[in-house]
Amino acid sequence: MASRRCALIDDDFMLDTKHARILYHEYAAGQPIIDYHCHLPPKQIADNHRFADLTEIWLGGDHYKWRAMRTNGCDERLCTGDASPREKFDAWAATVPRCLRNPLYHWTHLELSRAFGIDDLLLSPETADEVWERANAVVASKKGRPWGLMSHFQVESLCTTDDPCDDLQQHAAIAASACPTRVLPTWRPDKVFATDRPRFWNTWVDRLAKAENCSISRYDDLVAALQHSHDRFHAAGCRLSDYGLDSCLPVGLTDRKAKTLFNRLRAGTALSPTDAALLAGALHLACARMDAAAAWVMQLHVGAMRNNNTRLFKALGPDTGFDSIGDVPQAMAMSRFLDALDSSNELPRTILYNLNPADNEVMATMIGNFQDGSCPGKMQYGSGWWFLDQWDGMTRQVEALSQLGLLSRFVGMLTDSRSFLSYTRHEYFRRLLCGILGRDIKRGALPKDYRLVGEMVSDISYHNARSYFGLGACQQ
Repeated sequence: MASRRCALIDDDFMLDTKHARILYHEYAAGQPIIDYHCHLPPKQIADNHRFADLTEIWLGGDHYKWRAMRTNGCDERLCTGDASPREKFDAWAATVPRCLRNPLYHWTHLELSRAFGIDDLLLSPETADEVWERANAVVASKKGRPWGLMSHFQVESLCTTDDPCDDLQQHAAIAASACPTRVLPTWRPDKVFATDRPRFWNTWVDRLAKAENCSISRYDDLVAALQHSHDRFHAAGCRLSDYGLDSCLPVGLTDRKAKTLFNRLRAGTALSPTDAALLAGALHLACARMDAAAAWVMQLHVGAMRNNNTRLFKALGPDTGFDSIGDVPQAMAMSRFLDALDSSNELPRTILYNLNPADNEVMATMIGNFQDGSCPGKMQYGSGWWFLDQWDGMTRQVEALSQLGLLSRFVGMLTDSRSFLSYTRHEYFRRLLCGILGRDIKRGALPKDYRLVGEMVSDISYHNARSYFGLGACQQ
Protein backbone atom coordinates (compact mmCIF):
# COMPACT_ATOMS: atom_id res chain seq x y z
CA MET A 1 0.00 0.00 0.00
CA ALA A 2 1.26 3.48 -0.87
CA SER A 3 2.37 5.72 1.98
CA ARG A 4 -0.49 7.72 3.46
CA ARG A 5 1.66 10.29 5.20
CA CYS A 6 2.37 13.37 3.07
CA ALA A 7 5.95 14.40 3.76
CA LEU A 8 6.08 16.39 0.52
CA ILE A 9 4.29 19.69 1.17
CA ASP A 10 5.78 21.24 4.29
CA ASP A 11 6.81 24.78 5.22
CA ASP A 12 10.10 24.47 3.37
CA PHE A 13 8.90 22.69 0.24
CA MET A 14 11.24 23.59 -2.67
CA LEU A 15 13.40 25.75 -0.37
CA ASP A 16 16.70 23.87 -0.32
CA THR A 17 18.92 26.49 1.36
CA LYS A 18 18.57 28.55 4.50
CA HIS A 19 18.78 31.65 2.29
CA ALA A 20 15.79 30.51 0.23
CA ARG A 21 13.83 29.86 3.40
CA ILE A 22 14.50 33.36 4.71
CA LEU A 23 13.59 34.97 1.39
CA TYR A 24 10.37 33.03 1.02
CA HIS A 25 9.02 33.20 4.56
CA GLU A 26 9.99 36.81 5.23
CA TYR A 27 9.48 38.43 1.83
CA ALA A 28 7.18 36.32 -0.37
CA ALA A 29 4.75 34.17 1.60
CA GLY A 30 2.58 36.94 2.98
CA GLN A 31 2.19 38.95 -0.22
CA PRO A 32 -1.32 39.29 -1.73
CA ILE A 33 -2.04 38.03 -5.22
CA ILE A 34 -2.73 40.09 -8.33
CA ASP A 35 -3.90 37.53 -10.89
CA TYR A 36 -3.76 39.65 -14.02
CA HIS A 37 -4.54 36.83 -16.45
CA CYS A 38 -6.95 33.96 -15.85
CA HIS A 39 -9.91 32.20 -17.43
CA LEU A 40 -12.24 32.05 -14.43
CA PRO A 41 -15.94 32.21 -15.40
CA PRO A 42 -17.35 35.62 -14.36
CA LYS A 43 -20.78 34.08 -13.77
CA GLN A 44 -19.41 31.72 -11.13
CA ILE A 45 -17.85 34.70 -9.36
CA ALA A 46 -21.00 36.82 -9.65
CA ASP A 47 -23.14 33.98 -8.27
CA ASN A 48 -20.55 32.94 -5.67
CA HIS A 49 -21.19 29.53 -7.15
CA ARG A 50 -21.81 26.55 -4.89
CA PHE A 51 -19.89 23.61 -6.37
CA ALA A 52 -21.66 20.28 -6.26
CA ASP A 53 -18.61 18.29 -5.20
CA LEU A 54 -14.83 17.96 -5.43
CA THR A 55 -15.01 16.73 -9.02
CA GLU A 56 -16.75 19.87 -10.26
CA ILE A 57 -14.34 22.29 -8.63
CA TRP A 58 -11.18 20.23 -9.19
CA LEU A 59 -11.56 18.25 -12.43
CA GLY A 60 -14.17 20.18 -14.39
CA GLY A 61 -12.54 21.97 -17.34
CA ASP A 62 -9.00 20.97 -16.32
CA HIS A 63 -7.44 19.70 -19.53
CA TYR A 64 -4.06 19.33 -17.77
CA LYS A 65 -5.55 16.54 -15.68
CA TRP A 66 -7.48 15.07 -18.59
CA ARG A 67 -4.28 14.66 -20.62
CA ALA A 68 -2.64 12.78 -17.77
CA MET A 69 -5.71 10.59 -17.24
CA ARG A 70 -5.87 9.64 -20.92
CA THR A 71 -2.17 8.81 -20.84
CA ASN A 72 -2.83 6.58 -17.84
CA GLY A 73 -5.43 4.64 -19.81
CA CYS A 74 -8.62 6.32 -18.60
CA ASP A 75 -11.56 6.18 -20.97
CA GLU A 76 -12.93 9.52 -22.19
CA ARG A 77 -16.13 9.08 -20.20
CA LEU A 78 -13.96 9.46 -17.07
CA CYS A 79 -12.53 12.76 -18.33
CA THR A 80 -15.19 14.72 -20.24
CA GLY A 81 -17.92 12.10 -20.48
CA ASP A 82 -20.94 10.95 -18.52
CA ALA A 83 -19.23 9.04 -15.72
CA SER A 84 -20.39 9.95 -12.22
CA PRO A 85 -18.44 12.56 -10.23
CA ARG A 86 -17.07 9.87 -7.93
CA GLU A 87 -15.98 7.69 -10.85
CA LYS A 88 -14.09 10.63 -12.34
CA PHE A 89 -12.46 11.44 -9.03
CA ASP A 90 -11.43 7.82 -8.53
CA ALA A 91 -9.87 7.80 -12.00
CA TRP A 92 -7.87 10.88 -11.07
CA ALA A 93 -6.86 9.37 -7.71
CA ALA A 94 -5.55 6.32 -9.60
CA THR A 95 -3.62 8.58 -12.00
CA VAL A 96 -1.89 10.79 -9.43
CA PRO A 97 0.64 8.18 -8.22
CA ARG A 98 1.66 7.81 -11.87
CA CYS A 99 2.39 11.56 -12.09
CA LEU A 100 5.69 11.52 -10.19
CA ARG A 101 7.98 14.22 -11.69
CA ASN A 102 5.06 15.71 -13.61
CA PRO A 103 4.08 19.15 -12.19
CA LEU A 104 0.58 17.80 -11.63
CA TYR A 105 1.90 15.83 -8.67
CA HIS A 106 3.08 18.98 -6.93
CA TRP A 107 0.03 21.02 -7.91
CA THR A 108 -2.34 18.29 -6.75
CA HIS A 109 -0.88 18.11 -3.27
CA LEU A 110 -0.45 21.86 -2.94
CA GLU A 111 -4.14 22.27 -3.77
CA LEU A 112 -5.18 19.56 -1.34
CA SER A 113 -3.08 21.19 1.37
CA ARG A 114 -3.86 24.87 0.82
CA ALA A 115 -7.52 24.71 -0.25
CA PHE A 116 -8.73 21.73 1.77
CA GLY A 117 -6.28 21.43 4.65
CA ILE A 118 -5.29 17.90 3.59
CA ASP A 119 -1.55 17.87 4.15
CA ASP A 120 -1.24 14.47 5.78
CA LEU A 121 -2.22 12.28 2.82
CA LEU A 122 -0.84 11.51 -0.61
CA LEU A 123 -3.69 11.01 -3.06
CA SER A 124 -4.01 7.44 -4.31
CA PRO A 125 -6.74 4.79 -4.60
CA GLU A 126 -6.00 3.84 -0.98
CA THR A 127 -6.64 7.37 0.32
CA ALA A 128 -9.38 8.36 -2.15
CA ASP A 129 -12.29 7.76 0.25
CA GLU A 130 -10.82 9.95 2.98
CA VAL A 131 -9.75 12.72 0.59
CA TRP A 132 -13.19 12.71 -1.04
CA GLU A 133 -14.94 13.01 2.30
CA ARG A 134 -12.68 15.67 3.81
CA ALA A 135 -12.45 17.82 0.69
CA ASN A 136 -16.17 17.70 0.05
CA ALA A 137 -16.80 19.02 3.56
CA VAL A 138 -14.88 22.16 2.54
CA VAL A 139 -16.56 22.33 -0.87
CA ALA A 140 -19.95 22.35 0.85
CA SER A 141 -18.98 25.26 3.10
CA LYS A 142 -18.60 28.98 2.39
CA LYS A 143 -14.83 28.47 2.31
CA GLY A 144 -15.23 26.26 -0.76
CA ARG A 145 -17.10 28.86 -2.82
CA PRO A 146 -15.37 31.41 -5.09
CA TRP A 147 -15.45 34.33 -2.66
CA GLY A 148 -14.22 32.19 0.20
CA LEU A 149 -11.37 30.75 -1.85
CA MET A 150 -10.29 34.12 -3.24
CA SER A 151 -10.29 35.58 0.26
CA HIS A 152 -8.37 32.58 1.62
CA PHE A 153 -5.67 32.97 -1.04
CA GLN A 154 -5.49 36.76 -0.53
CA VAL A 155 -6.45 37.52 -4.12
CA GLU A 156 -6.52 41.30 -4.22
CA SER A 157 -7.56 41.58 -7.86
CA LEU A 158 -7.98 39.39 -10.92
CA CYS A 159 -8.63 39.84 -14.62
CA THR A 160 -10.85 37.40 -16.48
CA THR A 161 -10.62 36.79 -20.23
CA ASP A 162 -13.62 38.04 -22.19
CA ASP A 163 -14.87 38.19 -25.77
CA PRO A 164 -15.51 41.72 -27.15
CA CYS A 165 -19.14 40.68 -27.74
CA ASP A 166 -19.68 39.99 -24.04
CA ASP A 167 -22.30 42.25 -22.44
CA LEU A 168 -20.28 42.39 -19.17
CA GLN A 169 -23.44 42.03 -17.07
CA GLN A 170 -21.71 39.50 -14.83
CA HIS A 171 -18.89 41.96 -14.21
CA ALA A 172 -21.41 44.64 -13.31
CA ALA A 173 -23.01 42.22 -10.87
CA ILE A 174 -19.62 41.43 -9.30
CA ALA A 175 -18.79 45.13 -8.93
CA ALA A 176 -22.10 45.70 -7.16
CA SER A 177 -21.65 42.70 -4.85
CA ALA A 178 -19.70 42.08 -1.65
CA CYS A 179 -17.06 40.05 -3.48
CA PRO A 180 -13.77 40.52 -1.56
CA THR A 181 -11.68 40.61 -4.76
CA ARG A 182 -11.63 43.30 -7.42
CA VAL A 183 -12.60 41.52 -10.65
CA LEU A 184 -12.01 43.19 -14.03
CA PRO A 185 -12.52 42.02 -17.62
CA THR A 186 -9.80 41.58 -20.24
CA TRP A 187 -10.50 42.28 -23.92
CA ARG A 188 -9.64 39.20 -26.05
CA PRO A 189 -10.57 39.74 -29.74
CA ASP A 190 -8.98 36.58 -31.15
CA LYS A 191 -12.02 35.66 -33.25
CA VAL A 192 -11.70 38.74 -35.43
CA PHE A 193 -8.34 37.38 -36.61
CA ALA A 194 -9.92 34.13 -37.93
CA THR A 195 -9.87 35.56 -41.44
CA ASP A 196 -8.97 32.15 -42.87
CA ARG A 197 -12.43 30.80 -41.92
CA PRO A 198 -15.09 32.88 -43.73
CA ARG A 199 -18.19 31.30 -42.19
CA PHE A 200 -16.86 31.38 -38.63
CA TRP A 201 -15.50 34.91 -39.05
CA ASN A 202 -18.73 36.32 -40.51
CA THR A 203 -20.81 34.73 -37.77
CA TRP A 204 -18.63 36.39 -35.15
CA VAL A 205 -18.69 39.77 -36.94
CA ASP A 206 -22.49 39.54 -36.96
CA ARG A 207 -22.38 38.91 -33.20
CA LEU A 208 -20.18 41.95 -32.74
CA ALA A 209 -22.56 44.10 -34.79
CA LYS A 210 -25.46 42.97 -32.60
CA ALA A 211 -23.50 43.53 -29.39
CA GLU A 212 -22.53 47.07 -30.43
CA ASN A 213 -25.92 47.83 -32.04
CA CYS A 214 -24.44 48.73 -35.41
CA SER A 215 -24.11 47.57 -38.99
CA ILE A 216 -20.80 46.15 -40.23
CA SER A 217 -20.66 46.25 -44.00
CA ARG A 218 -17.33 48.04 -44.49
CA TYR A 219 -13.84 47.67 -43.07
CA ASP A 220 -14.18 50.99 -41.27
CA ASP A 221 -17.43 49.75 -39.69
CA LEU A 222 -15.60 46.76 -38.23
CA VAL A 223 -12.83 48.91 -36.76
CA ALA A 224 -15.45 51.29 -35.35
CA ALA A 225 -17.37 48.39 -33.76
CA LEU A 226 -14.16 47.06 -32.19
CA GLN A 227 -13.42 50.55 -30.87
CA HIS A 228 -16.92 50.81 -29.40
CA SER A 229 -16.45 47.46 -27.66
CA HIS A 230 -13.01 48.58 -26.43
CA ASP A 231 -14.54 51.77 -24.99
CA ARG A 232 -17.34 49.77 -23.34
CA PHE A 233 -14.82 47.45 -21.69
CA HIS A 234 -12.77 50.45 -20.54
CA ALA A 235 -15.83 51.92 -18.85
CA ALA A 236 -16.24 48.60 -17.02
CA GLY A 237 -12.70 48.84 -15.61
CA CYS A 238 -10.81 46.82 -18.23
CA ARG A 239 -7.18 47.84 -18.52
CA LEU A 240 -5.68 44.85 -20.37
CA SER A 241 -6.06 43.25 -23.76
CA ASP A 242 -4.92 39.76 -24.66
CA TYR A 243 -4.18 38.17 -28.01
CA GLY A 244 -3.69 34.43 -28.53
CA LEU A 245 -1.75 33.87 -31.75
CA ASP A 246 0.00 30.92 -33.35
CA SER A 247 2.57 33.51 -34.38
CA CYS A 248 2.70 37.26 -34.70
CA LEU A 249 0.69 38.47 -37.68
CA PRO A 250 2.31 40.25 -40.64
CA VAL A 251 2.10 44.01 -41.07
CA GLY A 252 2.32 46.26 -44.13
CA LEU A 253 -1.17 46.02 -45.65
CA THR A 254 -2.40 49.31 -47.12
CA ASP A 255 -5.72 50.70 -45.99
CA ARG A 256 -7.10 50.34 -49.51
CA LYS A 257 -6.08 46.69 -49.74
CA ALA A 258 -7.53 45.99 -46.27
CA LYS A 259 -10.90 47.35 -47.41
CA THR A 260 -10.80 45.22 -50.56
CA LEU A 261 -9.98 42.03 -48.61
CA PHE A 262 -12.65 42.83 -46.05
CA ASN A 263 -15.29 43.17 -48.76
CA ARG A 264 -14.38 39.80 -50.24
CA LEU A 265 -14.38 38.07 -46.86
CA ARG A 266 -17.63 39.71 -45.74
CA ALA A 267 -19.21 38.37 -48.93
CA GLY A 268 -18.15 34.87 -47.87
CA THR A 269 -15.24 34.48 -50.29
CA ALA A 270 -12.24 32.59 -48.94
CA LEU A 271 -8.98 34.53 -48.97
CA SER A 272 -5.59 33.11 -49.82
CA PRO A 273 -3.50 32.23 -46.75
CA THR A 274 -1.28 35.26 -47.41
CA ASP A 275 -4.18 37.69 -47.77
CA ALA A 276 -5.99 36.24 -44.73
CA ALA A 277 -2.89 36.74 -42.60
CA LEU A 278 -2.35 40.29 -43.89
CA LEU A 279 -5.95 41.29 -43.12
CA ALA A 280 -5.69 39.79 -39.64
CA GLY A 281 -2.42 41.68 -39.16
CA ALA A 282 -4.06 44.97 -40.12
CA LEU A 283 -6.85 44.32 -37.62
CA HIS A 284 -4.32 43.44 -34.92
CA LEU A 285 -2.50 46.73 -35.47
CA ALA A 286 -5.80 48.59 -35.22
CA CYS A 287 -6.61 46.86 -31.93
CA ALA A 288 -3.13 47.49 -30.52
CA ARG A 289 -3.47 51.19 -31.31
CA MET A 290 -6.71 51.21 -29.34
CA ASP A 291 -4.81 49.69 -26.42
CA ALA A 292 -2.16 52.40 -26.61
CA ALA A 293 -4.72 55.21 -26.79
CA ALA A 294 -6.50 53.85 -23.72
CA ALA A 295 -3.21 53.28 -21.81
CA TRP A 296 -3.93 49.55 -21.53
CA VAL A 297 -1.44 46.73 -21.19
CA MET A 298 -1.26 44.51 -24.29
CA GLN A 299 -0.56 40.80 -23.78
CA LEU A 300 0.65 38.60 -26.64
CA HIS A 301 0.46 34.81 -26.21
CA VAL A 302 2.29 33.17 -29.11
CA GLY A 303 3.33 29.68 -30.08
CA ALA A 304 0.43 27.30 -29.41
CA MET A 305 -0.46 24.59 -31.90
CA ARG A 306 -4.13 23.98 -31.21
CA ASN A 307 -6.68 21.22 -31.83
CA ASN A 308 -4.22 18.69 -33.22
CA ASN A 309 -6.60 15.73 -32.91
CA THR A 310 -9.31 16.29 -35.53
CA ARG A 311 -11.49 13.39 -34.40
CA LEU A 312 -11.63 14.46 -30.78
CA PHE A 313 -11.84 18.17 -31.61
CA LYS A 314 -15.02 17.40 -33.55
CA ALA A 315 -16.37 15.38 -30.64
CA LEU A 316 -15.31 17.56 -27.72
CA GLY A 317 -14.49 21.03 -29.05
CA PRO A 318 -11.53 23.30 -28.15
CA ASP A 319 -9.67 23.54 -24.84
CA THR A 320 -10.08 19.86 -24.01
CA GLY A 321 -6.43 18.83 -24.00
CA PHE A 322 -5.36 18.33 -27.61
CA ASP A 323 -3.03 21.29 -28.03
CA SER A 324 0.76 21.35 -28.04
CA ILE A 325 3.81 23.54 -28.45
CA GLY A 326 4.19 24.95 -31.96
CA ASP A 327 7.49 25.57 -33.73
CA VAL A 328 6.62 28.54 -35.95
CA PRO A 329 9.40 31.17 -36.26
CA GLN A 330 8.46 34.20 -34.17
CA ALA A 331 11.24 36.80 -34.18
CA MET A 332 10.87 38.61 -37.50
CA ALA A 333 7.10 39.06 -37.50
CA MET A 334 7.08 40.10 -33.85
CA SER A 335 9.84 42.64 -34.40
CA ARG A 336 8.02 44.19 -37.35
CA PHE A 337 4.71 44.30 -35.48
CA LEU A 338 6.19 46.00 -32.41
CA ASP A 339 8.26 48.34 -34.57
CA ALA A 340 5.23 49.40 -36.60
CA LEU A 341 3.55 50.51 -33.36
CA ASP A 342 6.66 52.09 -31.90
CA SER A 343 7.33 54.06 -35.10
CA SER A 344 4.12 56.01 -34.60
CA ASN A 345 4.56 56.18 -30.82
CA GLU A 346 1.61 53.82 -30.37
CA LEU A 347 3.28 50.87 -28.65
CA PRO A 348 1.46 50.17 -25.37
CA ARG A 349 2.97 48.52 -22.35
CA THR A 350 3.34 44.95 -23.56
CA ILE A 351 3.83 41.46 -22.11
CA LEU A 352 5.19 38.73 -24.39
CA TYR A 353 4.51 35.06 -23.57
CA ASN A 354 5.99 32.23 -25.61
CA LEU A 355 5.00 28.57 -25.55
CA ASN A 356 8.09 27.21 -27.30
CA PRO A 357 11.09 27.22 -24.91
CA ALA A 358 13.35 27.59 -27.95
CA ASP A 359 12.07 31.18 -28.09
CA ASN A 360 13.02 32.10 -24.52
CA GLU A 361 16.05 34.17 -25.46
CA VAL A 362 14.24 35.63 -28.48
CA MET A 363 11.55 37.05 -26.20
CA ALA A 364 13.96 38.15 -23.50
CA THR A 365 15.97 40.13 -26.04
CA MET A 366 12.96 41.35 -28.03
CA ILE A 367 11.60 43.34 -25.10
CA GLY A 368 14.91 45.21 -24.81
CA ASN A 369 14.49 46.57 -28.33
CA PHE A 370 11.44 48.59 -27.32
CA GLN A 371 12.11 49.73 -23.76
CA ASP A 372 11.91 53.51 -24.02
CA GLY A 373 12.42 54.82 -20.50
CA SER A 374 8.81 55.94 -20.18
CA CYS A 375 8.32 53.64 -17.20
CA PRO A 376 10.16 50.77 -15.50
CA GLY A 377 9.69 47.51 -17.36
CA LYS A 378 7.39 48.86 -20.07
CA MET A 379 8.10 45.75 -22.12
CA GLN A 380 7.77 42.50 -20.14
CA TYR A 381 8.82 38.94 -20.83
CA GLY A 382 5.90 37.07 -19.29
CA SER A 383 6.03 34.11 -16.95
CA GLY A 384 6.19 30.54 -18.21
CA TRP A 385 2.90 29.87 -19.97
CA TRP A 386 0.76 26.73 -20.29
CA PHE A 387 3.15 23.83 -20.91
CA LEU A 388 5.97 25.98 -19.44
CA ASP A 389 4.35 27.01 -16.13
CA GLN A 390 6.23 24.26 -14.30
CA TRP A 391 9.53 23.93 -12.46
CA ASP A 392 11.81 23.69 -15.51
CA GLY A 393 9.84 26.09 -17.71
CA MET A 394 9.61 28.83 -15.09
CA THR A 395 13.25 28.38 -14.14
CA ARG A 396 14.33 28.81 -17.75
CA GLN A 397 12.16 31.92 -18.12
CA VAL A 398 13.68 33.43 -14.96
CA GLU A 399 17.18 32.61 -16.16
CA ALA A 400 16.65 34.10 -19.63
CA LEU A 401 15.15 37.28 -18.20
CA SER A 402 17.88 37.53 -15.56
CA GLN A 403 20.71 37.25 -18.06
CA LEU A 404 19.19 39.43 -20.79
CA GLY A 405 16.99 41.93 -18.95
CA LEU A 406 16.05 43.10 -15.46
CA LEU A 407 14.49 40.38 -13.34
CA SER A 408 13.88 43.01 -10.65
CA ARG A 409 11.23 44.70 -12.87
CA PHE A 410 9.34 41.47 -13.65
CA VAL A 411 5.58 41.54 -12.94
CA GLY A 412 5.59 37.93 -11.77
CA MET A 413 3.19 35.02 -11.87
CA LEU A 414 -0.40 34.51 -13.03
CA THR A 415 -2.70 31.50 -13.00
CA ASP A 416 -3.93 31.37 -16.64
CA SER A 417 -6.46 28.92 -15.22
CA ARG A 418 -10.15 28.09 -15.15
CA SER A 419 -9.89 26.79 -11.59
CA PHE A 420 -10.35 28.65 -8.31
CA LEU A 421 -7.83 26.25 -6.79
CA SER A 422 -4.97 27.32 -9.05
CA TYR A 423 -3.79 30.15 -6.82
CA THR A 424 -1.27 27.70 -5.44
CA ARG A 425 0.64 28.37 -8.68
CA HIS A 426 1.59 31.76 -7.25
CA GLU A 427 3.02 30.03 -4.18
CA TYR A 428 4.79 27.50 -6.41
CA PHE A 429 6.41 30.27 -8.44
CA ARG A 430 7.42 32.26 -5.36
CA ARG A 431 9.05 29.20 -3.80
CA LEU A 432 10.87 28.45 -7.06
CA LEU A 433 12.08 32.07 -7.33
CA CYS A 434 13.37 32.04 -3.75
CA GLY A 435 15.05 28.70 -4.38
CA ILE A 436 16.96 30.15 -7.35
CA LEU A 437 18.01 33.28 -5.47
CA GLY A 438 18.89 31.31 -2.33
CA ARG A 439 21.23 29.07 -4.28
CA ASP A 440 22.81 32.17 -5.83
CA ILE A 441 23.49 33.57 -2.37
CA LYS A 442 24.93 30.24 -1.21
CA ARG A 443 27.40 30.10 -4.11
CA GLY A 444 28.36 33.75 -3.78
CA ALA A 445 26.68 34.96 -6.96
CA LEU A 446 24.45 37.35 -4.99
CA PRO A 447 25.28 39.29 -1.83
CA LYS A 448 24.08 37.90 1.48
CA ASP A 449 21.93 40.98 1.88
CA TYR A 450 18.45 39.70 2.67
CA ARG A 451 16.89 43.13 2.55
CA LEU A 452 18.30 43.87 -0.92
CA VAL A 453 17.40 40.50 -2.42
CA GLY A 454 14.22 40.17 -0.36
CA GLU A 455 12.81 43.46 -1.61
CA MET A 456 13.24 42.17 -5.16
CA VAL A 457 11.34 39.03 -4.16
CA SER A 458 8.49 41.14 -2.73
CA ASP A 459 8.44 43.31 -5.84
CA ILE A 460 8.23 40.33 -8.20
CA SER A 461 5.65 38.60 -6.03
CA TYR A 462 3.31 41.59 -5.76
CA HIS A 463 4.50 45.21 -5.88
CA ASN A 464 5.64 45.30 -9.51
CA ALA A 465 2.29 44.00 -10.75
CA ARG A 466 0.40 46.42 -8.53
CA SER A 467 2.35 49.35 -9.97
CA TYR A 468 2.33 48.13 -13.56
CA PHE A 469 -1.41 47.46 -13.77
CA GLY A 470 -2.71 49.69 -10.99
CA LEU A 471 -4.18 52.76 -12.65
CA GLY A 472 -3.75 51.92 -16.30
CA ALA A 473 -0.59 54.03 -16.51
CA CYS A 474 3.08 53.45 -15.73
CA GLN A 475 4.05 54.54 -12.24
CA GLN A 476 7.45 54.90 -10.63
